[in-house]
Amino acid sequence: LPFIELPLNTTEDALLGGVDLEETVRRGERVFQPGILARAHGGVVYIDEVNLLNPEILSLLFEVQSRGENLIEREGMSLKHPSNFAIVASMNPEEGDLSSHFLDRFGMCVGFENLKGAERLRVLKRAMVEQREGYEKRDERIRKKIILAKKLKERVSFSDELKEKAAELCLGAMVAGHRADIALIKAAHAYAAFCGEEEVAERHLLKVLPLVLLHRRRLLEHYEQEQIEKPQREEERDKKEDGKAPGHSRQDRPGGQEPAAPSLSPGGGREEVFEVGEAFRVRRLAFRKDRRERVSLGRRTKTRFSGKGGRYVRSLMRKREKDIALDATLRAAAPWQLLRGRKDAVIVKEEDLRFKERERKLKHLVIFVVDGSGSMGANRRMVATKGAIQSLLLDCYQKRDKISLIVFRRDRAEVVLPPTSSVELAARRLKELPVGGKTPLGAGLLAAYNLIKQVRLKYPETRFLVVLVSDGRANQGVSGLDVWEEIKKCSMLLREVREADCIVVDTEDKSGFLRTDLARRVASLLGARYFTMPDLRAEELAWMVAGSLSPERAWGL
Repeated sequence: LPFIELPLNTTEDALLGGVDLEETVRRGERVFQPGILARAHGGVVYIDEVNLLNPEILSLLFEVQSRGENLIEREGMSLKHPSNFAIVASMNPEEGDLSSHFLDRFGMCVGFENLKGAERLRVLKRAMVEQREGYEKRDERIRKKIILAKKLKERVSFSDELKEKAAELCLGAMVAGHRADIALIKAAHAYAAFCGEEEVAERHLLKVLPLVLLHRRRLLEHYEQEQIEKPQREEERDKKEDGKAPGHSRQDRPGGQEPAAPSLSPGGGREEVFEVGEAFRVRRLAFRKDRRERVSLGRRTKTRFSGKGGRYVRSLMRKREKDIALDATLRAAAPWQLLRGRKDAVIVKEEDLRFKERERKLKHLVIFVVDGSGSMGANRRMVATKGAIQSLLLDCYQKRDKISLIVFRRDRAEVVLPPTSSVELAARRLKELPVGGKTPLGAGLLAAYNLIKQVRLKYPETRFLVVLVSDGRANQGVSGLDVWEEIKKCSMLLREVREADCIVVDTEDKSGFLRTDLARRVASLLGARYFTMPDLRAEELAWMVAGSLSPERAWGL
């Protein structure tokens, strides 16, 4: 039984297979070199720390497993070979998350906790040489039991009533899709055979149910949170339409308590914490591709990749270790074959060698610079603003970006969340964010610039995205200069950072008669892309595109 341990630095060529360059040059024809998936046929692929594996490699692995065969369509080759295998993986959630899509592809999950007392001692004894013989006998009994279960499995029956029960259990757990249902039925079927029974019973379903739902619990918790918050949002909306304050009435509050009044900040202003508004799907944000080579991976912006993975975009004469572009090399060698006296195989010399330039997507460090001044509380604008930021945070999670949160209010700017990959932590910080005081916009821009400088010293390859969320009504300086002169100087500092892109999200209410459009002025100083909050919505972008493709526009009328 093949047992393949997949290293975290696996490349696409090593996984799927590719051209055997040495044999190809020697024979004068393309020779395929099988990859890891060919060797894993009929066995097990084990991935340690699967959450640290390149998502593109993991996606290819699951695609081949679901098909049961590996299809090769690259570099002029077209072939396929069977590749049936099981995937076993381990991970430490503290070192990084795995996307819900990938988690759902695993049928079952077992959680391990720190062992204490007798259990820890038992594991220690098992690892000792003098105790190993007894455990080997036990393992041998389990192995024989598994062999018998594999023979019995074909005779095990599964009633339609129990299949309906399995579907009800998964529906009750609010699991999306059918993978959980299928995994539950297969697991119960196998467990019944392991127990030596020829019919699946309800106890077999219930025994394996926690294993099927454990890694899908995060999706369930998110759904439950949405179900709790949705009635609250609807109630607030109804009361607002009735002309009432959005708080609860006295008789509805437990113990007749009064709602918490806005607190006083140390600076003397009033502070208030607003809830997070409704999230939405964000439009696609694309940024310029620079010319720097990187090794970091993500899903945001294309960049040159210094490793062997990624998309082959062109050939170079500059030497890269073991990443020869076969097509370009053969083209360079072809005109000289007659002079070199070629008979059968192509004669390739060192000066003919060409090397691949590859391209992949990278992640950004997204720095949210959020206006926490009192003007954001007018007309409860902070509710919608927090909803827009929450939507951008979810987009960052999907693109594998790192995030940081800077808040400016009163007379200073503060980094309330240092760079992190945890969107959940950022969401908690956002929920607790108060508003109150003046608007030191220049301090927020300067704090973003200082954070970029610190990160660049440690990680010089980092690409940055600064997202300024404000109405632009700056009224507080921190340097003694005129407020807008200070903003201009801080904006110039950010514009000089070549690795940084900027976005300004204008939170001003554009439906009223009085509009200042000061955020647009800040965007002009930063050289940033400008959005109002409705512009961020993907459905708004779809409407704009549909309008631009109307029949009248198409015919130039």
